[in-house]
Amino acid sequence: MVRKGGLLKIYTKTGDAGETSLFGGKRVPKDDSRVRAYGDVDELNATLGFAAALEPRTFESVLLQTIQRDLFTIGAELATPDADKRTKALARSGAAVGPSEVGALEDVIDTHEAKLKPLKNFILPGGTPKAAAFHVARTVCRRAERSVVALSHQQALNPSIVHYLNRLSDVLFVLARAVNAQAGEPDITW
Repeated sequence: MVRKGGLLKIYTKTGDAGETSLFGGKRVPKDDSRVRAYGDVDELNATLGFAAALEPRTFESVLLQTIQRDLFTIGAELATPDADKRTKALARSGAAVGPSEVGALEDVIDTHEAKLKPLKNFILPGGTPKAAAFHVARTVCRRAERSVVALSHQQALNPSIVHYLNRLSDVLFVLARAVNAQAGEPDITW
């Protein structure tokens, strides 16, 4: 965004040549592995926003907002290649994804799984619209995880990011089952 006449303009035209700026100003191609990783995390965040907007809107709404905030933090961390700038920005915001956020996701899984019938088969994605949206988000999460893992082979990253995304895909699977159970929709086995 660029300020023009006191207003922020959404288009800057700086990416018209196929490049974008990372936090810190470095220009890279839009197909750079770092851009791919934070872009996939951004897509995941959007799919979660879509799932949250579906009925029942109150189903785990606080959890979903917390996850979306965590994903913004992850995206910002991925978009900041300079370790010193990243550390300063995270310290300033007080936000970082670490073991406590991963543990919180595990608690969500444990809470919901205690109420669900144990699985003995794979299940087909679907059910209610909200459950189907959680399944879509789960697959986008797996892609984001793959992109972050690929980036981690090239550059040092916060290892909690991979742990978080791995656990989040499990959370989304369990949430899909839980919202279906709440609606009286049975799991359809494969």
